[in-house]
Amino acid sequence: MTQVRLGVLGCAGIATRRMLPAFAAAPSAHVVAVASRDHDKAEQVARQFGCEPVTGYEKLLSRHDIDAVYIPLPAALHASWTERAIGCGKHVLCEKPLTTSAFQTERLVRMADEKGLVLRENFMFPHHSQHEQVRRLIDSGVIGKVCAFAAVFAIPPLSKDDIRYQAELGGGALFDVGVYPLRVAQYFHGPDLAVRGASLRYDHGVDVGGEVLLCSRDGVTVQATFGMEGVYRSSYDFWGSAGHLRLGRAYTPAADHQPHVQLWLRDEEREIVLQRDDQYTNAAESFARAVLTNAHGEGDSQITALADLVDRVRAAAARA
Repeated sequence: MTQVRLGVLGCAGIATRRMLPAFAAAPSAHVVAVASRDHDKAEQVARQFGCEPVTGYEKLLSRHDIDAVYIPLPAALHASWTERAIGCGKHVLCEKPLTTSAFQTERLVRMADEKGLVLRENFMFPHHSQHEQVRRLIDSGVIGKVCAFAAVFAIPPLSKDDIRYQAELGGGALFDVGVYPLRVAQYFHGPDLAVRGASLRYDHGVDVGGEVLLCSRDGVTVQATFGMEGVYRSSYDFWGSAGHLRLGRAYTPAADHQPHVQLWLRDEEREIVLQRDDQYTNAAESFARAVLTNAHGEGDSQITALADLVDRVRAAAARA
């Protein structure tokens, strides 16, 4: 097998805008079919991407010409459909968060591993080379010893009928945008982050923003800020003994975006231009290659560590 035969469970915007084009561009992936509960919607999307429409998710999972599925459904539905897909012997790429609790996440990770199936949570930003370029800059000592790190991801208010304002569908800012600064904090500072404090702001029946204070094992103070109630922000900052580094457009840069790092040193300000990259196609290809090489279990610790951290953040906010 030189290509993974993929099925898509749902026609959400993230699928049509990002992942279906990414799978089309990934050499190791081939989308066979897309499913929707609405036949007309499935036909419309399938026609756009040159695949077969399927009415109903169960019908797609029962097909023998599909090796893996991509799940872009609302967060509250991720666990049940991921479990069904694993039960049908399908590899799974599921939109974040994989589930809404650490217990559910750990259970699904174990199930997939026991069956020898690849299970991935679809964070795309780690597949952009800009973050490893930043890591190399930090490791070079350009800003000296790192003392603090801050990450922000915020989006403007959404339409009142958006599913992210529906608690029963797994809505809320923490699950939708908050997981990004938490995940990037783990990316640079390791999975074992202690939660020192957390605050969540509520409106429309869900959390619409929040702040988290963390500490790494080597004593770096980490702050994560997120929300869906103000202007767009997508960045992270390192503060060191000899300078300050900032990366903008950290989480959702377009493939043609020219990333750059801002540096404030003791005696100068500097801008470093980084390489362009396509994190969407990279993420699609990474999943497909994991399936083709039978790399099940790879990345499991990242999935469970983030789910555990989110649980601890929610508990800290409830105590505040």
